[in-house]
Amino acid sequence: MSIKRYGVGGSKGTGGQSLPFAKAVEAGGWLYVSGQTPMKDGEVVEGGIIEQSRLAIQNCVDIMESAGYTLADVVHVKVFLTDARYFQSFNKVFSEFFSAHPPARVCCVADLVVDCKVEVDLTCYNAERVK
Repeated sequence: MSIKRYGVGGSKGTGGQSLPFAKAVEAGGWLYVSGQTPMKDGEVVEGGIIEQSRLAIQNCVDIMESAGYTLADVVHVKVFLTDARYFQSFNKVFSEFFSAHPPARVCCVADLVVDCKVEVDLTCYNAERVK
């Protein structure tokens, strides 16, 4: 089994710092997408939980799709919110993406190392990609 890493090098975090991890790693038909925050070009996009949730999920989806996976391949999602009061609003956005193929999920409240309201990561599986 081979391991393929996506988005190694060149990724920038807040303040322009280089990020020391891959955007995603694929092995044996599995794709693990690193946690994504509501960032564009290394900067957190301002906005409420709805806007930030939509961008964090879309960032995951963009990475997943660039690796050749689809929303139907998502088997598990981890969500980190900075406030439990965001839960219902986050669920509305989550449903926009995953209502057709609901994955398993965990959602918890945590402090984040980036000044934003949400972080999301995905795990995908596609048997046709097993090598």
